[in-house]
Amino acid sequence: INIEKGDELIDVQVTDGRNDIVLATRHGMSIRFHEQDVRDMGRTATGVWGIALDKKDQVVDLVVIRRSATLLAVTERGMGKRSELDEYRVQHRGGRGIITLKRNEKTGAIVALKEVQPEDELMMITKKGIMIRVPVDGIRVTGRNTQGVKVMNLTPGDLVVDVARIVKEDEDDANGDEDETPKKPKAVKAAKAAKAAKAAKAAKAAKKGGGKK
Repeated sequence: INIEKGDELIDVQVTDGRNDIVLATRHGMSIRFHEQDVRDMGRTATGVWGIALDKKDQVVDLVVIRRSATLLAVTERGMGKRSELDEYRVQHRGGRGIITLKRNEKTGAIVALKEVQPEDELMMITKKGIMIRVPVDGIRVTGRNTQGVKVMNLTPGDLVVDVARIVKEDEDDANGDEDETPKKPKAVKAAKAAKAAKAAKAAKAAKKGGGKK
């Protein structure tokens, strides 16, 4: 992709040609459009407008709608809320979008928008390096144009900088991998066997030497 001066790439997602896309901005705006609204282009193309930004606003997250879920917005001051997907009507790309969270001094700017289900969890990290794991079902579903509830308590001067979604099935797969005992390479086994044989030979020689004395 060709990145223009002052711009940066924030995410890359694989889609199947039938998904809806949601873009969220730092100032609390969002837009939902069908991916077919974005024409196919060459690898080095600059792309087309997804959302029209106000001055000093910027896109902070990209969501590809794949599941029957809710959209969770998290702010830099630790506020969060879930809203039903139906609250985000499909529009044509390139518009100003709609309000996804009522931003004010208490909430701060949006740092993440995630597609979540009740059994999912969130991993949140602050600029001071504090991490917390939060169950999604503890965050109630509210209207789109609201400020949400406190999800993470922060110390003075600290801010949430990133949020990751933990899907239960991914965690189960990871736990399954941990249960499997990794097989040792044959080369390592051979080296250990050679070392043991050498030690046994040395011990035998030492024993013979002791007998002569």
